[in-house]
Amino acid sequence: MSIEIKVPTVGESITEVTLAKWIKKDGDWVERDEVIAELESEKATFEINAEQAGVLKLIAKEDATLKIGDVVCTIDTAAARPAGSTAKIEAPKEAGAPAKPAAAVAADVKATPVAAAMIADKKVDTKTVTPSGSNGKIVKQDVLEALNNPGRKPGVELFGRNSRPEKMSNLRKTVSRRLVEAKNTTAMLTTFNEVDMSAIMEIRAKNKDKFKEKHGVNLGFMSFFTKACCFALQEWPAVNASIEGDNIVYHDYCDISIAVSAPKGLVVPVIRNAESLSMAGIEQEVVNLATKAKENKLTIEEMSGGTFTITNGGIFGSLMSTPIINIPQSAILGMHKIQERPMAINGQVVIKPMMYLALSYDHRLIDGRESVSFLVRVKELLENPALLLFGKEPVKSLLEL
Repeated sequence: MSIEIKVPTVGESITEVTLAKWIKKDGDWVERDEVIAELESEKATFEINAEQAGVLKLIAKEDATLKIGDVVCTIDTAAARPAGSTAKIEAPKEAGAPAKPAAAVAADVKATPVAAAMIADKKVDTKTVTPSGSNGKIVKQDVLEALNNPGRKPGVELFGRNSRPEKMSNLRKTVSRRLVEAKNTTAMLTTFNEVDMSAIMEIRAKNKDKFKEKHGVNLGFMSFFTKACCFALQEWPAVNASIEGDNIVYHDYCDISIAVSAPKGLVVPVIRNAESLSMAGIEQEVVNLATKAKENKLTIEEMSGGTFTITNGGIFGSLMSTPIINIPQSAILGMHKIQERPMAINGQVVIKPMMYLALSYDHRLIDGRESVSFLVRVKELLENPALLLFGKEPVKSLLEL
């Protein structure tokens, strides 16, 4: 008996997907729930699992565009299980038996057992290895390529002039379309400011260890910026609004989109109700979403919506940029590299860790006064982190001023 494996429904607006990669080959024996292929929609990458154990017969080809409900493959569930294909069960170690040490490979590096052993034995820098396995996994051949080509990218001929066409992924197509749409359909302007990061860096230096011990996550910059933006967005609601037809839709909540670089391209997952989260809650959401993005496990729901976006080009070394609005939102904040610069303070030149901030906004909805005031407010909150507790100075809050 054969069963059909079809393209599942992945979202209301998704009608077709691309078969990105076959994990298993035609004729392979597959176990129930084993990953057999990767599909890519215009918003995310997801996996297809075997619904029953049996012999796999491929129908769709890699890079093929498939519609929801199309048959991808079949599984012959009546086929005899081949010898040696049963699940491996590790026998208990005898008392006193020496344990074999695990390969010393970083936890965030995905590699096959053989590749991991080679990396540990030869002390290979995994940054020099180009993974070719499924889900970005390093395989034995990748390590051999790196060892045989020290100091240069594997497979690249010296002074070569080769070029190769590569089909644009659905995700990249969507990013391209939305960026062009944002440029063509919004009256986008960018205003700049700079923020002294001394106070935040001091707080992090003093409290990062206790914060990590208590909450299980690092105290990063994103929680400070998210908190500051949430206060400023509630003071300047137009920056948190969007245009729908002839209406302006104002949001009483702050769903903050964070731009994350994933293996397949840029994705923008959303921190829901960020205004109601603690600093630790924000950091935990950032870690959760960033981890899912790197593993291509973000759901459509986790990337849908959002009322305002924060993007951090500083992690790549960007000193200044003009971020593009994430439509249908009306504004996006760009963070950048922290760099020590001489600043004039009270008539004296002082070296300060400074960061340029950029706010791109839709001038159809947000006036210059609102955009500049919003960014100045963010700057004020970041340079005086105590204000993040109440949104204003504690004494003024006490006196209701």
